[in-house]
Formats: sequence, C-alpha cells, structure tokens
Amino acid sequence: MAQDIAVEGMACGSCEEAVETAVAALEGTESVEADNTTDTVEIEGEVDSDSVADAIEDAGYTVLG
Repeated sequence: MAQDIAVEGMACGSCEEAVETAVAALEGTESVEADNTTDTVEIEGEVDSDSVADAIEDAGYTVLG
C-alpha cells in the first residue's frame, strides 16, 4: 500500500534523511522517499498511517495530511 503524506518543515537533504530514517524504522515499511522541494513523503508498505505521522512528528516535522 502506498501513502503520500504532506510534511511541513523539511528544508534540506538532512531533513529528508531524518524523516526517511524515522519512517524506515517502522515495521512494515518497504521503502520511503522524502522530498523537501514538494514537502511530501512517499511510503510503500503495510504500515499504519498514525504510526507514520507519529514517527515524522517525533523527528521534528509537522504532518499536514
């Protein structure tokens, strides 16, 4: 299952890496790609959207939807 999530606060490659690392640690994540130019995170796998939002917010970013 693919999820596209809008995220506020990513400004550079290091921000993308922080979000990708946080989401990749979740059980069920097959792949994750964060893009600071579009403020989106694309996730592939069977992972709960609430868990994804929590991981992103724990990394210091705001989930918009």
